[in-house]
Amino acid sequence: MSDLLEISDLSICFDHGPRVVNSLSLRINAGETLALVGESGSGKSISALSVLRLLDERHASYPGGKILFRGEDMLTAPEKRLRQIRGREISMIFQEPMTSLNPLHTIEKQISETLELHKGMRGPQARKRCLELLNLVGVHNPESRLGSYPHQLSGGQKQRVMIAMALANEPDLLIADEPTTALDVTVQQQVLELLRELQQKLGMAILLITHDLTIVRRYADRVAVMEKGELVESATAEHLFESPAHPYTRKLLDAEPPSSPPSPSENPEPLLEVRDLDVQFPTKRSLFGKVTESFHAVQRASFELGRGETLGIVGESGSGKTTIGHALLKLTASTGDFQLDGEHLSGLNQREFRPWRRRIQIVFQDPFGSLSPRMSIAEIVGEGLGIHDPEGSDTHDEKVTRALRDVGLDPDAKHRYPHEFSGGQRQRIAIARALVLQPDIIILDEPTSALDRTVQKQVIELLRDIQTKYGLSYIFISHDLSVVRALSHKLLVLKQGTIVEYGNAGDIFQSPREDYTRNLLNAAFFYQNTTTTN
Repeated sequence: MSDLLEISDLSICFDHGPRVVNSLSLRINAGETLALVGESGSGKSISALSVLRLLDERHASYPGGKILFRGEDMLTAPEKRLRQIRGREISMIFQEPMTSLNPLHTIEKQISETLELHKGMRGPQARKRCLELLNLVGVHNPESRLGSYPHQLSGGQKQRVMIAMALANEPDLLIADEPTTALDVTVQQQVLELLRELQQKLGMAILLITHDLTIVRRYADRVAVMEKGELVESATAEHLFESPAHPYTRKLLDAEPPSSPPSPSENPEPLLEVRDLDVQFPTKRSLFGKVTESFHAVQRASFELGRGETLGIVGESGSGKTTIGHALLKLTASTGDFQLDGEHLSGLNQREFRPWRRRIQIVFQDPFGSLSPRMSIAEIVGEGLGIHDPEGSDTHDEKVTRALRDVGLDPDAKHRYPHEFSGGQRQRIAIARALVLQPDIIILDEPTSALDRTVQKQVIELLRDIQTKYGLSYIFISHDLSVVRALSHKLLVLKQGTIVEYGNAGDIFQSPREDYTRNLLNAAFFYQNTTTTN
C-alpha cells in the first residue's frame, strides 16, 4: 500500500503561544483505517483539522512540519487548490452534527451544495444523487427527509446525513471526528458498520478520532496514541491492545469501568415507588386549543428504588429515559402515582412540590450548558441552599466547601468560573451542586457521555464512593451500558416509552429475556462477546 497522507514533524501553536501539537508524524495508507486516540486536549482534533487547513489562521500557525496528501503539501497549497480538495478528495465528519448542519437549510439543500460545487450537479440530477446517498447511509423513507430541517431529525439521523454529505463525492480520505460520541449503542454499531461497508466499496482511507477504545479495537487497522500534543505510541491495533508499550497507553486501556456495582445493603429500605407513570406530549391542537393528537412518551411505567440502590434506565434515543427523570421532578406533566418515603407526590402542584425538590436532585448531561457562565462555582453550588435553607446562611459556605471536597475539587477554586475547568471537573461541580442539599435521590442523566474513558472512570468511582458514604440512591440514565453495569443494582429497559424488561441488573446483563435487551447488550459488548465465543 502507498502512503495517501503523510504528516511529518507537524507542530501547531495558537497566537504564538506554546505548541499544542509538537513534532507529530503519521501516515495513512490508501484503504486503511488509522485510529487517533487520546484524552481531551491531546491534540487529536486540531491535528485532523490541520489536514484541511480548517483552523483559523489568524490565530493558528505551523512552526514546523509538512502535511503531504499524495505528495502535495497542504500547508503551502493555495486556497483555490484547498477548495478543490475539501469535500471531494478529503471529507470530514464533524463531532457534533447539530452544530455542523445549518439549521436554516433543508437536508436536500445541504447535501446538494457539495454536489453542485464539485460535480456541477443541479436540479433533478442532484436530487436523485441525494436520494441515493440517503439510501446508502440507511435513512428510512429518504424522500420524506429531503425537505426536513436538522432539528426534525434524531441524533442518529443527523449523523447519517453528515456521513452522506462527506461521502457525496466519494473521497479518497474520510476524517471521522468522534462520529458516534452521543449515539445509542445500536445506532453506533450501525454507523460504524456502514462506514466499514462504504470503505470497502469505495476503497477510501479513514482517519478515525475517538476516545472509545472498544470501537478502535474492532474497526482500526493501526492506532496512534497522543498525549499532550505528542505522539507517544503507534502500532497495529492487534499489537497495541495485546502489548502496549507506553505507560499512557496502558493507562487508557486500564480505564474500563468496573464490571459490577458496589454491594447494596441487604433488603434495602423502600424509598421511591412509581406506579403507572404516563407521559404524553401534545403534537396537534384544534383551532380552540384542544389537543387532537399526542405523542405517548412513557406508557404505564412502574418500578421501585430502595435506599442506597442505583436503578439504571437504558434504551435507544426517544425511548423515554430522560422523560421519566423529568416527570419525577415535575419538570414535565404526567399522570400515575409516585411516592417518596410513603408520601404521595404525584398530586402536588409546583408550589406544594417545591420543598420535596431538596430530596430529589438531578445532574444534567451537559455540565457546561447547565452551569451558568456568569456565576462562580461557590454561587452555583450554593444556589440551592439559598432557596431551600435560607435560615442557615451562616453554614452555607461550610457546606459548599464540604461538597467540593466530597467530589474531589479544591475548595480554594470556588471563586473561579465554569470555563476555567475541564469537562470532568465541570461534571464534578454539577454533582457537588446536587450533593450539597444532602438529597435522598440523585437523577443522573447521561453524566459521562461526553467524557474520555479515563475521566469517565474517575466520575464512576466518585459516584460509587459518594453513594457508599452517604447512602444515596441513584437513578442512572445512560446509553453506555458498560457504565450502567458499573453502577446499577436494578435495570429498567425502555423501548418506545414501554418497559420491556425490569429487574436485578446482574441477572439481566447475564441472561436477558427479551430480544430487544439482547440486541442492546450485543451492540454494547460486541468485542467481549466475540472474545468469549472464540
